[in-house]
Amino acid sequence: MPASRFRSLSLLLVTIAVVLLGCSTQSSKLPPPSSELKVLEFTVLHTNDNHGKFWRNRHGEMGMAARKTLIDRIRREVEGEGGKVLLLSAGDINTGVPESDIQQARPDFVGMNKIGYDAMTLGNHEFDNPLNVLMEQEQWADFPFLSANIYYRASEQLVFKPWLKKDLDGVRVGILGLTTEDTEALVNSDYVEDIFFVNAVGAARTWVPVLKQDDKMDIVIALTHIGHYPNARHGENAPGDVTLAKEVDGIDIIVGGHSQNKLERPDIKNSTYILQAWEWGKYVGRADFKYYYMDNFDGKGNRKGVLKMINYRLIPVNLKRPEMINGREVWVNIGKEIPEDQAVLDALKPYHDKAQDLLMKKVGTLDKALSGERSLVRSKPAAIGHLLARAQMEKAGADLAVVNGGGIRTGLPAGEITEKDILKVQPFGNMVCYVDMKGQDLKRYIEDIADIRPVSGGFAQFANVKLTMKGDRLERLEIGGKPVQKDKVYRLAINDFSAGGGDKWPVIDDNPTFVNTGYTDAVVLRDYIKKHSPLQASEYQPRKGNIAR
Repeated sequence: MPASRFRSLSLLLVTIAVVLLGCSTQSSKLPPPSSELKVLEFTVLHTNDNHGKFWRNRHGEMGMAARKTLIDRIRREVEGEGGKVLLLSAGDINTGVPESDIQQARPDFVGMNKIGYDAMTLGNHEFDNPLNVLMEQEQWADFPFLSANIYYRASEQLVFKPWLKKDLDGVRVGILGLTTEDTEALVNSDYVEDIFFVNAVGAARTWVPVLKQDDKMDIVIALTHIGHYPNARHGENAPGDVTLAKEVDGIDIIVGGHSQNKLERPDIKNSTYILQAWEWGKYVGRADFKYYYMDNFDGKGNRKGVLKMINYRLIPVNLKRPEMINGREVWVNIGKEIPEDQAVLDALKPYHDKAQDLLMKKVGTLDKALSGERSLVRSKPAAIGHLLARAQMEKAGADLAVVNGGGIRTGLPAGEITEKDILKVQPFGNMVCYVDMKGQDLKRYIEDIADIRPVSGGFAQFANVKLTMKGDRLERLEIGGKPVQKDKVYRLAINDFSAGGGDKWPVIDDNPTFVNTGYTDAVVLRDYIKKHSPLQASEYQPRKGNIAR
């Protein structure tokens, strides 16, 4: 061992011993310990915002079968060295792709059982279905649903188990579930009329002392679906993980979801490690810890210990990137390819096959076909673009919407429209989002994207917008038939690809008001067609003067 590392390790052990024994570093003599210093090595594996992605995508990315292989490998490695493993989900199992949605996410829970999750917290999208469906899902799961801030209105009793105790070689770990209180405003009000959500941070402030003082937990993990907002700038969202860490003492680790952040390094606030692994099972988060403690207790049954993170990384699950090889696009793994677990494939394939049949189900009707030709949607306002933007605007409760022409892969046929037809139009699974902007900022943004020239995938298709461009300058902008007011706040619906700078659009997903709804564009279009069928093509034809460049 290099001398520098030896000195660092020695200093760490001395510091730990001092902390555990309650002594000042100035003491010339340490009191003899009643027992030797012990170390628990454990690993927290975590995912969040699965959104129905139980099966690999068309490029062979993600999927629960490959996730199972990866997690089993890590378990064997850690347990082979005497360590322990916890596997946690930060919620939003539901809602994302039709194959899962039409089966009420049953294949996702089958897959999670096979993988061996220890617990999950409730995400807001768990309430996209009536409460009885969620209760049925709880019965399907071999692991507990946790949330300490959801109550029945009538009895004021908790709906779900608030926390879970795990014993790791005698070390007591408490896992506390928390769900965003924004849920009531994000879902169908009929589905949550019998329950209510209290402030998650306030609930933690009540529960953490119970876990630490009354139930004598050595380590507390908050398993949350409240979002990670850097520097606690949560905008119009309810407070998230950073606020939780800053305002509630005693939480050692936060495993989070909801904001769908790719946290490649833990965010450490108030000595709390905040973790999040992006979305869809694209990555499995791996956090390796050592817990140093003395195996004795004070008069109140408490034990002193020190938790230290040893390593953290996000491990890709067969993610790929496109490369041009011999003149054609080939998708290449960014890491080592992970084989799919056969037992999980066998368990999930019946659901995947059944879904293919269900996808032929009728969603609605259209009187005349809407073209989605590449040359059309990438060069001029198109009825199909207007339809997609209208659907997203309605879902987000927005004042306007914009869709990138490159995300429209085909049109819709006249007559019956099936689930499969919708997936052909929008196959990428982009998430519908929204952001609030003042009129003056919105004008600058629209000027930038409206200036993108025809033929580009970034050509903008709008809903509820009338604009006039002169060269690269925006001369006039109307929303809902009225001129934009510079100080008025407008809500813009947009997909996550475009908001993140795709097609060289300005990046706006760092705006504090930015919200990912958790719905894919295809799901939003499907719901819109169901609601408004039979559709009249003429309703979506661009009006003369709707946009001039």
